[in-house]
Amino acid sequence: MGQRIATVTSARGARIAYAVAGAGPPLVYVSGWLGHLELSWALPAERAFFEALSDGRTLIRYDKPGCGLSTAAPGGADGPGGADGPASYTPADELDALEAVVGAVVGAAGSPRFDVMGISLGAPVAVAWAATHPETVARLVLYGGWPRGADVAAPAIQQHVLGLVRQHWGLASDLLTDVFAPDADAATRTAFARYQRESATAEMAGAMLAMAYTIDVLDLLPRIAAPVLVVHRDRDRAAPLEQGLRLADGIPHARREVIPGRSHLPYIGDTRPLTRVVREFLGLPKKHRGAAPTLTPRQREVAALIAQGCTNREIGERLGIAERSAEAHVERIRYRMDFRSRAQIAAWYAATAGAD
Repeated sequence: MGQRIATVTSARGARIAYAVAGAGPPLVYVSGWLGHLELSWALPAERAFFEALSDGRTLIRYDKPGCGLSTAAPGGADGPGGADGPASYTPADELDALEAVVGAVVGAAGSPRFDVMGISLGAPVAVAWAATHPETVARLVLYGGWPRGADVAAPAIQQHVLGLVRQHWGLASDLLTDVFAPDADAATRTAFARYQRESATAEMAGAMLAMAYTIDVLDLLPRIAAPVLVVHRDRDRAAPLEQGLRLADGIPHARREVIPGRSHLPYIGDTRPLTRVVREFLGLPKKHRGAAPTLTPRQREVAALIAQGCTNREIGERLGIAERSAEAHVERIRYRMDFRSRAQIAAWYAATAGAD
């Protein structure tokens, strides 16, 4: 199951990258803090989660302005490798990006109403969209969210984390990986920490985290008219369960589901309870298709060398084959894994420690 990536320019001038996978009625996915469409597709656990959502749905994801493959509006951040990030990031930036993607994909398909799923910070953003665009939302799924960011952690903790992100992004990404994904294996944790750093600059990450701590949609909760499912893990280390329950209590007739687990990231830990309840709520069979693609032993050798930063010529020299043969192996890996870049191959290899 592949994903197709394209871009659209928002009303504010941001260039928003979005990915489409699967087939069926549209499901717009509003991600959490940071993201990168290509690297997330290379992490086996995250990709498996997306494939579970896209079996029977057209899953639409996007990178936030200034993150991953997206760039911010003029005067803002250019994301990794670009200009310094903005001094602030607001819910208006989030909704601007979401509106652009909805118009480009859902609007073009002629679907007046669609399902929306908000994860972590994406949950209050999805609430804001559903409250202000009620005619567009068929069903709303909220996972690991909160209605008021100021209540997620004590002020002293917020300031400590923000300062660490802005001043020591490498150390902060490792720390936040421990908070977000305590159940991940060592290889996945290492890959995710690197994935965060490659998704955004320290300035951009800090600005978005600051917004996560200040966003407030409490007053919007009673305005939600669509059927709503609120899911939260009982021992979530990043967003306490009480925040998810508060979110559900404020929305008329919202269905709440508390599932076991302590990882905040939806694709880490036992994902089956989450995917089952979400698919059931969306009117899909609880079971879904999908199997992780595999590589041949030779392709795994090539992937390992790519992860080491080897060029095609160096791969050929190391394996005793012609440079053109090495190039052909790389292209077969990209085709087989539905990857667009060598960076994705390297990220996949790091996350799996060389195993399929």
